[in-house]
Amino acid sequence: MEYDYIIVGAGSAGCVLANRLTANGRHRVLLLEAGPSDRSFWIQVPIGYGKSYYNPTVNWMYQSEPIPGLGNRTNYFPRGKVLGGSSSINAMVYSRGQAGDYDDWAALGNPGWSWNDVLPLYKRMEDHALGASAWHGAGGPLHVDIIERAVHPLTHLWVKAGQEAGLAFNPDLNGETIEGVGIYQLTTHRGLRMSASRAFLWPALGRLNLRVETGALATRILFEGKRAAGVAYEQRGHRHQARAGREVILAGGSINSPQLLQLSGVGPADVLRASGIEMVHDSPAVGRNLQDHLCFDYVYRAKVPTLNNTLHPWWGKLLAGTQYVLTRKGPLSLSVNQGGGFFRARPESQRPDIQLYFSPLTYEKAEPGVRKLTGTDPYPGFIMSVSPCRPTSRGHLQIRSADPHAAPVIHPNYLSTNHDVEELLAGARFLRRLAQTPCIASIIAEELKPGTPVDSDEACIADIRARCYSVFHPVSTCRMGPDAADNVVDPRLKVHGLDNLRVIDASIFPTMTSGNTNAPAIMVGEKGADLVLADAT
Repeated sequence: MEYDYIIVGAGSAGCVLANRLTANGRHRVLLLEAGPSDRSFWIQVPIGYGKSYYNPTVNWMYQSEPIPGLGNRTNYFPRGKVLGGSSSINAMVYSRGQAGDYDDWAALGNPGWSWNDVLPLYKRMEDHALGASAWHGAGGPLHVDIIERAVHPLTHLWVKAGQEAGLAFNPDLNGETIEGVGIYQLTTHRGLRMSASRAFLWPALGRLNLRVETGALATRILFEGKRAAGVAYEQRGHRHQARAGREVILAGGSINSPQLLQLSGVGPADVLRASGIEMVHDSPAVGRNLQDHLCFDYVYRAKVPTLNNTLHPWWGKLLAGTQYVLTRKGPLSLSVNQGGGFFRARPESQRPDIQLYFSPLTYEKAEPGVRKLTGTDPYPGFIMSVSPCRPTSRGHLQIRSADPHAAPVIHPNYLSTNHDVEELLAGARFLRRLAQTPCIASIIAEELKPGTPVDSDEACIADIRARCYSVFHPVSTCRMGPDAADNVVDPRLKVHGLDNLRVIDASIFPTMTSGNTNAPAIMVGEKGADLVLADAT
């Protein structure tokens, strides 16, 4: 069959596109998703992401190559393989970044992407619990919750400690400024996860001009010369082709979109030759410029009860489960990332450059291949974390072979610049400052990780390299910019050098946004839909 638009990937941006492109009833749209439906209890329950963290049914579960800056450790790359994509398996923190992030995008040669350009898109997509204002929208598809009354009491104590450490209290971390310390906002609503699928795709599923195919793995883009004419895909053991009269739109995210381009003959010539793929278009930047946020934890045993006391014993799990089933409230209705904020690591910093997280529990992550996080620890504990906002290290990814089922080769190249090492060190020092505030010092029984003997700069850096980890925000592998030699798409998200082909997802970010990347990815879906519809008239 022929459609006007084929969207590859029903993730954070793809669900927005499916909704917006079919709303006027004039366009026939095919949405292809390699994973299953998201109508699953553990997808919809907010804390259920612990179940999907290592579940290959809904998670691509990618693994990086050894990383020199991390002592040749590998890094886990969970990516959503389900309707809603990573918005169906993430920790739900809603963070738009700061105005300067988007003004940087515009300054790099991308008109229409400044903060003043994208703020109206954020307001359009939001149904914010704070209501309509200069900074928020109301009545949009995506509900954003405020959780001050629901978080663990220890989270409020931690916010007070942040003020004792010199940070301002920020009652709205998506308001006029992100700077300061406060309670995170979540993409939840009435105790359920508010993924991009629930917000945007579910309301559109009854439209006759939208066809959604799950379990459909796109294997290559079909080209007629330099024109994208359709998509080949596999579904339940059968091969199919679909034709696109107007455009093929890749929305597979920062791993799958560059992978599909390379499998289709669009990418660095040497990579294509090595895999025996006939070149359609030499695009050196496909898969390059990989950026991601690293995170680093300090872990403490507490003198007072934490969520461990609630969620570790069997009877505690039973009570929390009963509370959730009866009221959709309690710890199962939240993320474990409850408190946080942003601060400047150095006095000379022009804007916040490090993000904070607070979790009122402790746990050990299972090894990749295990289906879920291990349970909370049998003693009270909490975690304080830092994550530099705009790292300068750049990695890359490329296909392993011409086999579309083979996971790509991922080289994150973390901590390859002195800037990134020094920022994480500054963050670690600030965590120690937090731990010495009266509020936090009074509840610490013991610093479990890294332990008080780790104190010199050399020891702290060694510990950072040994323990830091990704918080799963890969971006920029199909980077947007005016120069085709260094970027994959132009400011209208059209692939340089090709016709009827766009990429609309987090892979187009010119640079990292300051904070969690799901909200910006959804915004890119909104912006991309506007661009597509403008060109359709």
